[in-house]
Amino acid sequence: MISYKNRQKAISELASQNFDLTIIGGGITGAGICLDAVSKGLKVLLLDKGDYASGTSGKSTKLIHGGLRYLKQLEFKLVADVGRERAIVHAIAPYLVHPEKMYLPFKPGGTLGWHSTNFALIVYDFLAKVSKDDKKQMYNTAQAKEKEPLLNNAEINGAGYYAEYRTDDTRLTIELLKTATDKGATILNYAKVDSFLMKEGKINGLSFTDVLTDNQHTVKSKYVVSAAGPWVDKIRSTFEEVKGKKLVLTKGVHLVVPFEKLPVKTSTYFDAIDGRMIFAIPRLGVTYIGTTDTFYDKDIDAVYANAEDAKYLCDCVNNMFPEINITPNDAISSWAGLRPLIYEEGKDPSELSRKDEVFISDNGLISIAGGKLTGYRLMAEKIIALLDKDIDFPNNSTTKNIALIGGNFKDYKDVLQYMDKLSSQLSFCKNPKLEAEYLVSNYGRNSDKILSGISGIKSEPELLKSEVSYCVKQEAITSSLDFWVRRSGRMYFRIETVHEYKSLVNELLSEIFNWENEKKSLDLEAVNKEITKLLSFQN
Repeated sequence: MISYKNRQKAISELASQNFDLTIIGGGITGAGICLDAVSKGLKVLLLDKGDYASGTSGKSTKLIHGGLRYLKQLEFKLVADVGRERAIVHAIAPYLVHPEKMYLPFKPGGTLGWHSTNFALIVYDFLAKVSKDDKKQMYNTAQAKEKEPLLNNAEINGAGYYAEYRTDDTRLTIELLKTATDKGATILNYAKVDSFLMKEGKINGLSFTDVLTDNQHTVKSKYVVSAAGPWVDKIRSTFEEVKGKKLVLTKGVHLVVPFEKLPVKTSTYFDAIDGRMIFAIPRLGVTYIGTTDTFYDKDIDAVYANAEDAKYLCDCVNNMFPEINITPNDAISSWAGLRPLIYEEGKDPSELSRKDEVFISDNGLISIAGGKLTGYRLMAEKIIALLDKDIDFPNNSTTKNIALIGGNFKDYKDVLQYMDKLSSQLSFCKNPKLEAEYLVSNYGRNSDKILSGISGIKSEPELLKSEVSYCVKQEAITSSLDFWVRRSGRMYFRIETVHEYKSLVNELLSEIFNWENEKKSLDLEAVNKEITKLLSFQN
């Protein structure tokens, strides 16, 4: 990644280069295309108008899952594809993609019953090629309540138990981009595309503004692919009227509450109050709940949970768990994102297909939208197959065999052993085990670099400062929010550390970047404003 220190020199050199492919959008899809293309020998540039994964790719339920609910929509191929893909992603990044058993209790009259779920999970295990150890289990009512004591007073008819995988969508995107950079790709955040260069009616480059300096630059490129998520139709419409298939945006909201407020023993997938289903997932000492699914037609650059969203999720939890009574006031954080789905007349948000779609404009712009986090590699392969018609690729490297840059681990057992080893080195922390899990789940074996980067006496503040310094040098952060929200996820899962250390991080970045007082104040103010927005639930 281009660090802040080297940014201006790198940008100045872009005009003299000719790229095979320029990608607009630094989310999971753009990152996947970038890695696939550069691994096949193409000269690749990726631009994002904000920070990497600051849109949809940082706001999902953070599961690499097989799409059990899509069986209801008879999306058998989708379930089979993403089921196989999640095994591949787990193999190339086991430190980022963790096995997560999912608990599925059945309420009388609910979305799923015992027999229908048993059959669905058999089909799911087959389509997703679930390993023997992870195949589904079924429980009667007594067994189900023993498995999850919070359901002791609930009216349920048993439960299912099946395999999923948990990740951090932002970290997965960042690690893909770092791996692509290591293989020769050029990637740049805070680079807003303004217009396209044309030759004989076809795109052959673009101009962009460096958001940090307000300077404009141009680059030449044989192909341009837009993987800009919710912004795809906006970019398409600069050339042509968007007809036929187009995007419809739906909003997904998640609430974070202290684990003590919702102490689920196992990640649980359960009936909502309106016939949908939602998740409650324990993580790093908190529990997060989601998601909503409602049409959205407001500002796509400012998406937050509102009062109705927060109340809905709390009501769903309270309806499922009789001993729980949470309110929006119990939330310590939240996040909200947009799903760019393909419009289908007369369908509700939850009924819309999660399939991806490729659009090719007359001027040569290739756009891709829709799809699922789990299927990012398949979406990348679809784009590369289009380019393959015109480009003789130097090699046939495939991303299913490329371990991400966080370090080679033999398997998840190897990850756990590394966590244990790291935990023993973090005895100066209040909770060494949690700290080790946090570091390894974010940075893999690069956690060693963070630990060895402590410059003073070992302490939690010094560890944090080393983590921030690592992100400045290796992960192109330019502000406190880049770190708190997208590199570390602390704004969601460890927000108490944001409250405690926001001034420390602001001071450190001010020294590194040589900020003037006004810039320093604005940086800290942005953090405080973000915390307020996450918890104000304003409509």
